[in-house]
Amino acid sequence: MAHADHGGGRPAEGFGATAAGGARARLRVARVGLWLIAALLAARQVAVVLATPRGERLTDLETWVGPNGVLHVNGSLYDSTRFTGTPFGGLVLKPLTRSAEQALGWGWTFGTLLLVVALGLIAARALPQPVSRRTALLAAPVAVSLLMLSLPVRSTLSLGQTSIIPVLLVLLGCFTARGQRTSGLLIGLAAALQPTLLLFTPLLWCTGRRRAALATGVTFAVGTGLAWAAMPHDSHRYWVHHLAGAGLGGRADDLANQSLHGALLRLGLNGPLEIVLFLTLGAAVAVLALRRAVACFRDGRMLLAVAITGCAAIVVSPTAWQHQLLWVLLAVVGITGTRAGDRYVWPVAVVLVMTLPAGMLLPDVDALHPLRDNVVLLAALAAATVVPFLPRGSPFYRSPEPAAYAPTAATRFRHVPLLPFLRRALTRPHLLLELLLLRVTYAAYSQVRLAAGGGGNSAGRAEAEEHGRQVYDLERVLHLDIERWANHTVVGIDWLREFLDQYYTSFHFVVPLAVLAVLYWRRPGDYRWARSALGFATLLALVGFWLYPLAPPRLMPTLGFIDTVHGVQDFSQPDYGTLTALTNQYAAMPSLHFGWSLWCGVVMAVLASRWWVKALGVLHPLFTGCSIVATGNHWVLDAAGGAAVVVVGFGLVYALMGPRPAVAPNAVTAAVREEAGRSVRPGGDAGRGPG
Repeated sequence: MAHADHGGGRPAEGFGATAAGGARARLRVARVGLWLIAALLAARQVAVVLATPRGERLTDLETWVGPNGVLHVNGSLYDSTRFTGTPFGGLVLKPLTRSAEQALGWGWTFGTLLLVVALGLIAARALPQPVSRRTALLAAPVAVSLLMLSLPVRSTLSLGQTSIIPVLLVLLGCFTARGQRTSGLLIGLAAALQPTLLLFTPLLWCTGRRRAALATGVTFAVGTGLAWAAMPHDSHRYWVHHLAGAGLGGRADDLANQSLHGALLRLGLNGPLEIVLFLTLGAAVAVLALRRAVACFRDGRMLLAVAITGCAAIVVSPTAWQHQLLWVLLAVVGITGTRAGDRYVWPVAVVLVMTLPAGMLLPDVDALHPLRDNVVLLAALAAATVVPFLPRGSPFYRSPEPAAYAPTAATRFRHVPLLPFLRRALTRPHLLLELLLLRVTYAAYSQVRLAAGGGGNSAGRAEAEEHGRQVYDLERVLHLDIERWANHTVVGIDWLREFLDQYYTSFHFVVPLAVLAVLYWRRPGDYRWARSALGFATLLALVGFWLYPLAPPRLMPTLGFIDTVHGVQDFSQPDYGTLTALTNQYAAMPSLHFGWSLWCGVVMAVLASRWWVKALGVLHPLFTGCSIVATGNHWVLDAAGGAAVVVVGFGLVYALMGPRPAVAPNAVTAAVREEAGRSVRPGGDAGRGPG
């Protein structure tokens, strides 16, 4: 037995070493892949900038150092209001005018990319310790990629801005500088370029780095004093006439100004009332943000403390243009939520806000305009004041409450599921995260649907009509060409025409959203299954729109169809029916009207417990199919295409995640409660805190 035990240990040891070696190899491959992605993103940004015509790229840099730029003029830097930096910034840039002129284009762009890479590397190294080996290896390429995708960096690269420099100086001062005086010198230079960064002075003071705080204040004062001595007129205009730069550049109430001052102006406030309110709210935000930042600093989360202070600087600044908003992206390192499923809400929200335009995050609805117009400001305000970041002492900081998963269902295929790690969670996902992803997905769907029109009006129309004739000829061969008969029959029956028109225009979005809402609330274990199938079906439909633009019957001028929904159309107009600002009218194959209705019918028929709900699920795609054909909006084969993408969507979910496990709703509730009970730790909520 001793010999057996001794001999049996070697294979186990070898197996463990092999597994560890395989994990390290996969980690190296993942790291190389992420760095390749970062390099591709950087190359794309360079290509976008350099492919832009000379007079349209690096426009801000051109206005500073071009032949008639503000740094060449003998008068004030602010005569043209194009230069929005501090007098100290102008004093620093003037000696660099000639070299900056020579560096326009390749040199300036690559120099900015190097600054972005340095920023990402420093941010990755500044993550709160301890971090896993995987995090340490993958953090840097992920950080660089997110920076490359962010709107501030893209704006900086295209306009030729210098706003990355203050952020980099602060990070250098906080995380790489040796000695407090050097740290304070770097942060002071950043404040001399962007005055609201003086908020870092009380942060340094309250965290015991008083020499650094004094050095920051002295450096700022010396730099500003030198600029005042060299350019007294400009300094007076900047600090006194324009109140620390307010009013320089674009209008202060422009949407690009994501500061509290700009938001109040957009809300209609102005004059003394607006100034008093701005100063009062700004002071409250600064105090609250500094308290949170000091707590994070003392807790060892220095990068989060820096991000919170930077977000407060955005809020209290008179003007915070897009290229100055990079601080919000740094707040992605904050950890929120006690449940594992809630961990992704804050980072996903920050990444979406900082990489996508506001129009993709919120719909163009009047009631939502105050949110849509100030989405970055709200993110900065939330990070600075209200987001409950978990302290490192919380029991949930490293070990959140685990999710409850459904038991693995048996399958008759050997390799199904293809992605076994995508286990089916029984708990519902976070509502805010689902709404964000739903909105972004729909916005992307709308953009791709528009782009699938092919560009040129005449070319797009000719191709779509040719495809329409192909489909109609195929239907006649298959004896499916019932569209004209159904269309003219419905036109002669007023009540039926009105019913089908109303059904076509009213239920396309309402019913799928209602089904998703009911599943989310009543059947969370099945919600992800149904939502994923719908997503796959929609993605496949977009491919169809792109590859096969198709004119629906109502847009075929020689076939005699009557558009019952939109009314009589003038086919003599050359741009009629082509790509419009609202929708691509040639995105007909496959029909998502029918596809989405069929998805609703399948989900209701499979999951509903009452017979009448199942019946409604069967009737909905039937009525939808009748409405799309009788109103002249789709061919019969379009409905067949819609059915095909739905079937493939459910098939992909089955292949990737396995069959839907048959778990009763009461079993789901019991499993969730059991998981929650196991995750309770001694001490209750003692470890929680606002951060």
